[in-house]
Amino acid sequence: MSARRPPIVGRYTAEEVELATRNHGMPLEALRYDVTPAGLHYLLIHFDIPPSDEGWSLGIGGLVERPFSLSVAELRSEDSLTIRATLECAGNGRGQISPRYPSVPWLEEGVSTAEWTGVPLARLLQRARLRDGVKEIVFHGADRGFDHGLEHDFARSLPLHEAMREEVLVAHAMNRAPLPPQHGAPLRLVVPRWYGMASVKWLRAIEATERPFDGFQQAVAYRFRRAQGEKGEPCSLMRVNSLMAPPGIPDFYTRRRIVQAGEVEISGRTWSGSAPVERVEFAVDGKWTNAVVAKPQAPNAWQSWHTVWQARVGENELACRATDSGGNVQPLDPVWDLSGFGNNAVQRIFVTVRG
Repeated sequence: MSARRPPIVGRYTAEEVELATRNHGMPLEALRYDVTPAGLHYLLIHFDIPPSDEGWSLGIGGLVERPFSLSVAELRSEDSLTIRATLECAGNGRGQISPRYPSVPWLEEGVSTAEWTGVPLARLLQRARLRDGVKEIVFHGADRGFDHGLEHDFARSLPLHEAMREEVLVAHAMNRAPLPPQHGAPLRLVVPRWYGMASVKWLRAIEATERPFDGFQQAVAYRFRRAQGEKGEPCSLMRVNSLMAPPGIPDFYTRRRIVQAGEVEISGRTWSGSAPVERVEFAVDGKWTNAVVAKPQAPNAWQSWHTVWQARVGENELACRATDSGGNVQPLDPVWDLSGFGNNAVQRIFVTVRG
């Protein structure tokens, strides 16, 4: 297996086009939904969708007093919790950075919100009785393949204190229906407020360990780096971000928007893994005004925002920018990252206003 090329400038390769057709983002007009329909929810599958046979079971072991396993039916029979959570791909926005990293060329559509139903992970870990010295909880998926020439199952870990959060779920349902195959059926992890790579799909095993997990997707992939060879910092909480639903109607090829002059309702969504969003600004050609931000409907889900634009005939650039209560603000331009991770630069939409 060959290694990936370093960041490049130029046309997308056949490999990138294939990744873009296999994985898909949420159409931005779907921002109108508080809960994204399953078929519109963004999707990233690293390898193949594994078959979910009737004998599927989840094992909980490692540094525990009482290792055990559960069938899918047994897990579904447990008292369940339903949470609404926004998930965003760590690579969302990669396609706006140049030179770009050769991977899924996300623009801004790699984010969605769903309602997930399952059993709190903490309850399963308590049942297994963690031994002293446990530092991390490792999650092993059933999807297997090569990345950077290394064959491995997709696996990630969480620090123990994060794994014990009540809202971290072993989920068996999405939007009140069984998990679809592409979203991890029959079981997946859901880690609210973290980038989506933490929510391991097709979950097969949970392992308590006394040392940091050094699997590829943890120690090598999903790390913020500014230069080749850096160890970097791990991706974790989603950065503050916002999007607007594109107004008007689109041109098929360029996706440029066309609106009628007059009062135009503008609305969108905003989120942050660190703190609630307290401010969204809306700009027309660089002139910023405050929008109205709704209070969170759920602690782990995006917030809605809206404003009114008095559109005049001509060409305009629209933008939106969020600030969370921790003081984190979206940058006006992408911040360089070698792999294109964590790009939360402001969204810009070009609009033609006609009379």
